[in-house]
Amino acid sequence: METIARLKIGEVAKQSGVSVATLRYYESLKLLDPADRGENGYRYYDRNTVQQVKFIRQAQSLGFSLDEIRQVMNVRDRGEAPCDLVQTLLQQKIDQLTIQAQQILSFKAELETYRDRWSKMEGRSLGSPICPLIETVDMANDPSRGDRPIQSLAATGSIGSHRS
Repeated sequence: METIARLKIGEVAKQSGVSVATLRYYESLKLLDPADRGENGYRYYDRNTVQQVKFIRQAQSLGFSLDEIRQVMNVRDRGEAPCDLVQTLLQQKIDQLTIQAQQILSFKAELETYRDRWSKMEGRSLGSPICPLIETVDMANDPSRGDRPIQSLAATGSIGSHRS
């Protein structure tokens, strides 16, 4: 086997800016062609593997999942241009973001309503088990509570967090 035009996994990792483990993971997901094994057991990749990894990273930066990237690459591997698929997937992402943005703005307005209402409340009592302000939230009238995507973000500290 000629290894002059081939790269070891560590070289691909260095040139593409990802870890060796990431390359193995991509290979296990069939995002990369399987590496050839040398007699020494080392993995050897084609030179275009670096470009494939960079493409994967670029697609991820646009919010494409690894499954979606695999779909795009499969279309390309069949000899077809995947641009129509990419545009369709991108539009779906835009539509989803529009819905999420509306949900976030609605939730923000609700939080502002609570903030304004609570700022006017007098006699905050310690007689409540935890916090009387939060206990004024009426979940019975809003069955969607607990199902908001924004709540999971807020709970994880992804938004509104000032961690040190």
